[in-house]
Amino acid sequence: MKYVLGIDLGTSGTKTVLFDQNGRAAASCTVEYPLYQPHNGWAEQDPMDWYNAAVTTIKAVLEKSGVDKRDVVSLGISGQMHGLVMLDKDGQVLRRSIIWCDQRTAKECEEIHEKVGRARLIEITANPALTGFTLSKLVWVRNNEPEIYARCRHILLPKDFVRYMLTGDYATEISDASGMQMVDVPKRVWSEELFRTLGLEMDWLAKIYESPEVTGHISAEAAAKTGLSEDTLVVGGAADNMAAAVGTGVVEDGRAFATIGTSGVVYAHTSQLAIDPHGRVHTFCGPVPGSWIVLGCTQAAGLSLKWFRDNFCAAEKEAAPLMNADPYDLMNREAAQSPIGSNKLLYAPYLMGERTPHLDADCRGMFFGLSAMHTRRDLLRAVMEGVTFSLADALNVLREMGVNPSSMLACGGGGRSPLWRQMLADVFNCPVATTVNTEGPALGVAILAGVGAGLYSSVPDACRQMIQVNPAQAPIAENVPAYARVYEVYRQLYPANREVFKALAAL
Repeated sequence: MKYVLGIDLGTSGTKTVLFDQNGRAAASCTVEYPLYQPHNGWAEQDPMDWYNAAVTTIKAVLEKSGVDKRDVVSLGISGQMHGLVMLDKDGQVLRRSIIWCDQRTAKECEEIHEKVGRARLIEITANPALTGFTLSKLVWVRNNEPEIYARCRHILLPKDFVRYMLTGDYATEISDASGMQMVDVPKRVWSEELFRTLGLEMDWLAKIYESPEVTGHISAEAAAKTGLSEDTLVVGGAADNMAAAVGTGVVEDGRAFATIGTSGVVYAHTSQLAIDPHGRVHTFCGPVPGSWIVLGCTQAAGLSLKWFRDNFCAAEKEAAPLMNADPYDLMNREAAQSPIGSNKLLYAPYLMGERTPHLDADCRGMFFGLSAMHTRRDLLRAVMEGVTFSLADALNVLREMGVNPSSMLACGGGGRSPLWRQMLADVFNCPVATTVNTEGPALGVAILAGVGAGLYSSVPDACRQMIQVNPAQAPIAENVPAYARVYEVYRQLYPANREVFKALAAL
């Protein structure tokens, strides 16, 4: 039996899972690490935390499983998108990584639009300039930290830094690279025009591979630290959302998924390039060679519920270990006791600004409609409903573009909640299912690793062999119009407060 490793480098932690070639998990391990927010709207992490977590989790799953290292033929890494890792000429980290949810670069986005032209930028990168993307972060460092910029010789994405530390290779792959806003997305190559116009250094960029392509193998140093063989191959891997798509089998036209992780995403695969001219949703290169994907992203999906848990659910956190339960399960039970609409209470999940469909770094979260009758269970349910409505905003844009899935797969931490899945089914008005294996991104990059090692002929073929789907939760007929009425009120929150958000940001 051959085995493949999937490493999922997330915002809250890194999870590594060892799979056999039939997709069964042999062992898994997760290590968490901190998020630094030195100013309002900023978000940074230490790249060495990611690497140390990868080493720790790889070593742990090998020890837990008892699998011979020579049978681990390849690995893939899934990574949080858009993060900027800057290295000097010796490959040393120059500063903490500015990660995907950081919102400091509004002025740099204006600068990029001014120099490149908004329409031309969308033609090249399939997206307008956004605060979350890597390009604006690099321009910010040039504008604000010139001494660090002057020492830079390499820029990498989070997962590609871990790859570099494991292999010694400066490499990336097309799905994650296309989220940097530095790639000519229709042509699937770095954009020389963009770098020339902005005066940036193209020789800082890593070589681009397709997601299942082999980029190198484990170095002697990394083998000694992790317990892997130096013969273990490393494939391109994928951005977290693209890896989740592979892990749920969304690798062919007509398929879509919704994920509720730290951020929330609605994602659809397409073999034809499709770009929203208004820039409300994102088009990136897909993990299947020659494909593209369209996705909408809400910044604070699971993050909203985690924020509520950490600040208002001490009782659940204390009771959960005594009940042999997860605090989120107890919170779900509370939320289920509040009716649809949370007794006329709405939540806008803009804790970190917002991407789809508003593209507004200044908007902030809110509870709307609070009264003395409301209890904590109403606030809990409102948070879950608000995140669901935000995902519906994204799905509606995809539907405008002609992408109208007949069913949806759910993944991420929130996707494990039957209550949240039923909300998705009722609000989306389509069946929502989960896969039997819930490893998501880790399974996705393990599948890519298996293709790269020659265990499967193609990504779709590997998905058909390794992924099974549970029975779907269908929409409840009477819930669909009830949610639709609440959603119509929710949709008025952002336009009614747009100018207030700007005034608040200016204080």
